[in-house]
Amino acid sequence: MAELTISGDTHPILKDDYASEWMGIEVLALDDGHATIRMTLRQEMLNGFGMAHGGMIFAFGDTAFALACNPASGKPGEAGIDSGTITVASGVDINFLKPAFRGQVLTAIANRRASTGRSGLYDIQIYAADPVTGTPAAPQSAPAGSAPATAPTAVAPASAHPATVPGELPTDLPPGELVAEFRGRSRTISKK
Repeated sequence: MAELTISGDTHPILKDDYASEWMGIEVLALDDGHATIRMTLRQEMLNGFGMAHGGMIFAFGDTAFALACNPASGKPGEAGIDSGTITVASGVDINFLKPAFRGQVLTAIANRRASTGRSGLYDIQIYAADPVTGTPAAPQSAPAGSAPATAPTAVAPASAHPATVPGELPTDLPPGELVAEFRGRSRTISKK
């Protein structure tokens, strides 16, 4: 089991979400129409090429989408888990831009772009970064006349996370490289 876990105390939809628990998803920020989450890629999340399975990246983005779509608690007259309605996907698209690999930390940032009536539109960016190793990366020598190599982006340890503004990561968490763009279309329905 991954070190990063989620709790039903974070958001009601996570209480019985065994897939997200198995994935080791950690919720970093929640707000109306926004969610930021992260997880570490484990060996059993890889495909036959040794890179993150597309289904794992999709499921990770889908969890961020669900958290951004569903308020943590519904107020009277508003959609939400406690109000008798839920918001689900009516359709999604994902574009895989770069591979991600075992040990990298994925971060998904979900934001609502539009909402009208019972329908919404959300964009989720998924980033991959190498974990912090505890020592800075040694600079690599560059061939004469070329730009110097840069150290890989690292993710800070999971200790303290400052509050975030929708669409922004905590300041101690560089997002890494963009590996996928996920767009979700939502629909609020009766919770039957």
